[in-house]
Amino acid sequence: MRTVLITGANRGIGLAHTASYLGRGVRVIATARLPSEAEDLEALGRAHPDRLTILRFDARDPHGPAELKRAVGDQPIDLLFNNAGLGHRAGFGGVEAGEFMDVMAGNARAPLLLAQALIENVGASTRRLIANQSRQLGSLAEASGGACAYRASKAALNMITKTLAGDLKSRGVTVIALHPGWVRTRMGGANAPVDVEASVAGQQKIFEHTRLDDSGKFFNYDGEPIPW
Repeated sequence: MRTVLITGANRGIGLAHTASYLGRGVRVIATARLPSEAEDLEALGRAHPDRLTILRFDARDPHGPAELKRAVGDQPIDLLFNNAGLGHRAGFGGVEAGEFMDVMAGNARAPLLLAQALIENVGASTRRLIANQSRQLGSLAEASGGACAYRASKAALNMITKTLAGDLKSRGVTVIALHPGWVRTRMGGANAPVDVEASVAGQQKIFEHTRLDDSGKFFNYDGEPIPW
């Protein structure tokens, strides 16, 4: 990897990916909804001023992808990692219309629009990889009850992944979806069984070894395939 762009890099898994890639000598473009409040990310920027660029990106803003494209310019991006997302725990009977649209915008619309906005950057790189941070909860094959809006948003992201894999194969761009595991973060909670370091190491191994023949697949963080 030469340059990676990671959305939602101000905390949790995104922050850990950013720190790991910087430690490996990779150039990182990291986004946050409010960069001025991303203290941990700013600390990494001070430690790696030549290799970390911090930019604003709000996954709920329909104009966000175009604004990010203007900031990035024409520089090649080896890995576009759509990591930013919105959580939503409400189940049947508790889902409100506005909340449903917000979670769909953040978890499905934003990755699609960002892929469209930055496809020339990805296509100009050596690696040419788009990775979408999904969840096993978005698998129709494994769906049960609860978190209906969140599950729907991740199922939509999975369909976007499969569709883009077909649309972009002729351009040599690989598109995959990933499940990070149930990770001990602010979203995952203190009782989650997977630590951040294990999730990040597993996902980065997938990024290194995935090839065009794997485009359109859905992987667990340990590399095992997940049914759609």
